[in-house]
Amino acid sequence: MIWRSVTLACALAGAAACSQYPAFAQAYLQRLAGQVDALSVVVGDFEASAMRAGLTRTQALDQMTGTPFLTDRQADMRRTFRRHAVLSDDLARLRAASPVGRIALVTRVSDPATVQAAWADFEPALPLTVAGAASGAIGGALGWLAAALGLRGLASLFRRRPRAAPQTRREPRLTPTAARAAPTLGGVRKTRA
Repeated sequence: MIWRSVTLACALAGAAACSQYPAFAQAYLQRLAGQVDALSVVVGDFEASAMRAGLTRTQALDQMTGTPFLTDRQADMRRTFRRHAVLSDDLARLRAASPVGRIALVTRVSDPATVQAAWADFEPALPLTVAGAASGAIGGALGWLAAALGLRGLASLFRRRPRAAPQTRREPRLTPTAARAAPTLGGVRKTRA
């Protein structure tokens, strides 16, 4: 009975935790959009400056050399361009997916700075959407499975192992023909009268 209670508690905890994912993903999506907007301004300004000089983005980056400051700034801009490209792709995929479809795109909710910012403002809520119910069901199943496997492993540690029965000396079994044979005494067969 206790095992069922523990398994049920773990299933409910998993359901409650995972049912919050759609709401968190929505908060992350909003933060991500803000990050992409801010990076788009930086990228747009750089590209506009490059165009005024008659250069492409790559040509402008290649000209940022000669001093330690320019070399560092070039590396910063390359990181900014990469981050902008990755976050823009994540944003496009998350926006294109339905709330239930975002459950499968958990790897797209992965930018550490944006996750931390979204988590700092996130407040759990009662999941009243299909996506919340689906996430809750997945979390419940995972919680139940984790508890069941954990309890099974724990039980195997404490399970009594059967003790080997003490070895007893067995008398040889007589076959039916040996049982009918006349007993011998000192190697001499006694005959029946």
